[in-house]
Amino acid sequence: MKASDALAKFLIAHQVQTCFELVGGMITHLLDSFAESGQFNIISMHHEQSAAFAAEGVARQSKGKVVAVAMGTSGPGATNLITGIGSCWFDSVPCLFITGQVNTRELKGDRAIRQQGFQELNIVEVAQSLTKYAVRVDHVDDLLPALHTALSLALSGRQGPVLLDIPNDIQRAGISEDMLEQWLNKPLDISFQLEINSHDLKQLDELCKQAQRPLICIGGGARWADGMNSWLNVADSLGIPYVSTLMGHERVTAGHCYFNLIGSYGNREANWAVQNCDLLIVIGARLDVRQTGADIDDFARHARIVQIDIDPNQLNNRVQADLSICTTADGFFRVFTLTPDQFPKFDKAWLTELVKFREKSQINEYADWTISPSDVFKKLNNILENHAIDYVCDVGNHQMWAAQSLRLTSNQAVHYSGGMGAMGFALPTALGVAIQSQNRVVVITGDGSLQINIQELDTLSRLGLDIVVIVMNNSMLGMVKNFQDMYFNGRDQSTKKGYSSPSFTRIAMAYGIVAHRVTSNLEMDEALCIITSHKGPLLIEIMMDGAAECRPRLAFGSKLDEQFPKLNG
Repeated sequence: MKASDALAKFLIAHQVQTCFELVGGMITHLLDSFAESGQFNIISMHHEQSAAFAAEGVARQSKGKVVAVAMGTSGPGATNLITGIGSCWFDSVPCLFITGQVNTRELKGDRAIRQQGFQELNIVEVAQSLTKYAVRVDHVDDLLPALHTALSLALSGRQGPVLLDIPNDIQRAGISEDMLEQWLNKPLDISFQLEINSHDLKQLDELCKQAQRPLICIGGGARWADGMNSWLNVADSLGIPYVSTLMGHERVTAGHCYFNLIGSYGNREANWAVQNCDLLIVIGARLDVRQTGADIDDFARHARIVQIDIDPNQLNNRVQADLSICTTADGFFRVFTLTPDQFPKFDKAWLTELVKFREKSQINEYADWTISPSDVFKKLNNILENHAIDYVCDVGNHQMWAAQSLRLTSNQAVHYSGGMGAMGFALPTALGVAIQSQNRVVVITGDGSLQINIQELDTLSRLGLDIVVIVMNNSMLGMVKNFQDMYFNGRDQSTKKGYSSPSFTRIAMAYGIVAHRVTSNLEMDEALCIITSHKGPLLIEIMMDGAAECRPRLAFGSKLDEQFPKLNG
């Protein structure tokens, strides 16, 4: 049997049956085998970076339970995958990346030359720091063992991307039926659980018994835990407040005791809660500078800090915790059961105080703008409440506007590019999310981000998916422009001066996508109301000239609860 056929059979056996690719000479054997199997959904993209993001979208929508393939040919095809590989690495998303490679006899090996074969490139060496496993398969007998290892590692522990680089002659070499059968019958070696030390649980119980103003913080490492929502429902019923990081926000339903997003672009009430609690239980968050602010010593200034994380290297990294527990979020939720007597000294005025501060903070921060981002997302919350929706956000001010204002219901999720923070993420990721979920998907993007992978509007049109693309067009690169206003006296090189953007409405229509241009609140209301009834692709371009701020925000060096502009009263 041809090796590429054996590889296809192995992937099918493990339910890895969605492949995003841009065809090239060194992956044609693999593509042909996938297609001839009749059991693969092959989606041809217009750029390998988009293929990588789309594969990431499949895993994100399935909470890391389904792996998709992103595939590129040798040389530029392989390097174009790197941003997507990095995105999966930083945000702990399991994906299988496969690159084609020149024939083994054409590899430069140890020769002191730059390149031997055409488009030869050592992608394994390039990708090693961004993958859990990266290997070039130089012998056909190593193909299935390497594939087994790759999938096992991608799905184990702190999940992440893996890469197989497969030379063209290996793809077309022969593999015996007996070898294939051996590896098909060998289960993946997936390890998850890290047992919680009983001593750690006792210490946590003692801290809880002393706490009067406890606060739970949900991070990205907890967002896919099966037990998270039921655990937080108990927290809601007991009146225990909780907040989230940007990545944690992806799956947190907006309950009564949820006080929203912490961090540099966080909600005022969330940051105030962190700074005024006396016990902070952090689950699956690495407490980076965007979450804590630059003044680490002042973070959670009155609190004992408990940090729970699957990665021991993240514990006591930037922030020194009073108690560090290395385990999975799901394991923690199972073992640490919230009960009415968990916090015997709980001050009931704490929740009342937080609710009052949240109500005080619910102001329109952009009342001086023609179209307020707060109003856009309030409208979306109302229109789409209880609809099955996946939001996918690009990177820029629009991402933070969304994170501050979106309130998810139980059948909704939002997907952010977290650690990589990659502009151009949203549209291709949305394709993967939509293919995996069959839910309606709403893309939140800006004029800068959309242009990076705008070619995938053609893919969207071809597939006819129920994806709504909302372009918040401020005709500038607003987040960096805001930095320039703060630190460079408004000199706006390359964010406004030297920057341009087209009419996205006209471009969408050229791709055969229904599109609407919005210039007023009335037009915005009319356009957004179309979303629930529209079938197929839809683009809504909201003109927001001059909208260069995210409010509130934290200036570098300021304390977490000293956001700008200051809240009156």
